[in-house]
Amino acid sequence: MEQIGAIAELIDALKKLPGVGPRAAQRIAYQLLNGDRSDANRLGEALLKATKTVHRCARCNNLTDGELCSYCSSHNRDDSLLCIVESVADLMVIEQSLSYHGRYFILMGRLSPLNGVGPHEIGLDKLLERAGEPEVKEVIIATSFTAEGEATAFAVSELLSKHYPQLKLTRIARGVPAGAEIEYTDVNTVAQAMLNRRVRESD
Repeated sequence: MEQIGAIAELIDALKKLPGVGPRAAQRIAYQLLNGDRSDANRLGEALLKATKTVHRCARCNNLTDGELCSYCSSHNRDDSLLCIVESVADLMVIEQSLSYHGRYFILMGRLSPLNGVGPHEIGLDKLLERAGEPEVKEVIIATSFTAEGEATAFAVSELLSKHYPQLKLTRIARGVPAGAEIEYTDVNTVAQAMLNRRVRESD
């Protein structure tokens, strides 16, 4: 039966979430609306608060409700290591792998010239500034092994090697399958890819 009104609007909004199809959206909507609605109200309040208070970390582009995220403000991270990822989701997978304890820089996506996404759109200018800080000794490029992820990795590598030839540039190992997104790779594979990262070869 076709839904109309507020229920239809809720289902349509849920369908826009990653991995949520029409049937799943419908199930979630009815789960939230059936019976005690305290969970639904709490979800709505939390979402509204997050949209008003959460923004990008001034240093690494992570999501935070403060000036700096917990990874940038922590005193227990290795300042000499800077890991470049495509998204917050990729950062979380690497953290869950327990294989890395340095700092992060999150690109605002990956290069996609056909879709109008160039170096400026993904924040390479900000990355260039961050990677040039004196404490950074190694930059780990942890973009996905998709065509766009590889193109982004190449662009990052070329940019940094040109401006900072003293930097050690490494790429996560091919333990992550070709064409795979970091976000959807299991944490054990990600851990091995981080531990077995390879040094970028000079041209």
